[in-house]
Amino acid sequence: MTVHTQSNNLKLIQESARDFAEHYIRPHVMEWDEAQHFPIELFRKMGAYGFMGVLVPEVYGGAGLGYQAYITIIEEIAKVCGSIGLSLAAHNSLCTNHILLFGDEEQKQRYLPNLASGAHIGAWGLTEPNTGSDAGRMKCVAEKDGDYYIINGTKNWITHGKSGEVAVVIVRTGELLDSHGMTAFIVERGTPGFKAGKKENKLGMRASETAEMIFDNCRIHKSQMLGKEGEGFIQAMKILDGGRISIAALSLGIAKGALAASLKYAKERHQFGKPISSFQGISFKLADMGTKVEAAELLTRQAGELKDNDQKVTLQSAMAKYFASEVAVEVSTESIQVHGGYGYTKDFPVEKFYRDSKLCTIGEGTSEIQKLVISRELLKA
Repeated sequence: MTVHTQSNNLKLIQESARDFAEHYIRPHVMEWDEAQHFPIELFRKMGAYGFMGVLVPEVYGGAGLGYQAYITIIEEIAKVCGSIGLSLAAHNSLCTNHILLFGDEEQKQRYLPNLASGAHIGAWGLTEPNTGSDAGRMKCVAEKDGDYYIINGTKNWITHGKSGEVAVVIVRTGELLDSHGMTAFIVERGTPGFKAGKKENKLGMRASETAEMIFDNCRIHKSQMLGKEGEGFIQAMKILDGGRISIAALSLGIAKGALAASLKYAKERHQFGKPISSFQGISFKLADMGTKVEAAELLTRQAGELKDNDQKVTLQSAMAKYFASEVAVEVSTESIQVHGGYGYTKDFPVEKFYRDSKLCTIGEGTSEIQKLVISRELLKA
């Protein structure tokens, strides 16, 4: 495929995602946010557009696209609503991608078509109440019982932990702190002993469901295992490499949305007889915001390019996630400042960008964890 063809395809994908966001998401953004409503039917509709299986090959019912297209779709959705962008990213890059990368042929054929079509929504469980960054100390365990495994424990901060029909869960099957002591399983909603717990009441990303998943003597057949016993943690780290590109794209969309709102407001708002964009204090803010957004995009696109070419992406995805997420917070903060008192109200979109942006510096590895990953990779050189 030529560069020109790729560019044209990307433009069509961008227009499709943008039109979808304007038509189906923008009219409901604040309503969903205020009510903490997770709009399941919207995700079924996104499946029809190919947004729920962006990276899934066509043979399994997916769109069969690469990371550049994926970044574009997440970005366009997040420009309008970070919550929907987050849920879309988690569904694609975590649950669906884990099955795509590590599932056997039977598992792929069984689960990927429904996930790619939006008929099923995916969840992914690694984090626990007492193990966030320190995943090696997880207490959710699976004990072997013949051809079955009995899972007990709790996962929390799980996107779609209540509504997801399919969950990929990483549990301990070996000793504490053993990187080969964890295993991944596919667990279907409705399996006895598997239920949802508390739904979190969050600062931002309120239309993206975050809930506990509770396992109480949940009996899973060995055929539900992804890969081999003991490979779960290694698989999860590889999934997070790609997942960080998702969060970078999500951050980029939020930052672009906030910047666009600020540019519009700065040209329309008049003080002292002229638009506030003509004042150096405001125009220099906009210059800084625009420059940081551009740099975040370049880092994110570079990581996507490496991923599309099957190259190692650990360093670049961590850099992109770290930088873009911090930029999202900075740009949305400055957006409120540009709007003044109006920015602090819910009548303008920037207060929501501000609330949504903070999660990007926490989810899928905090900024501090990204710096740990980055420094380790740099010191290997």
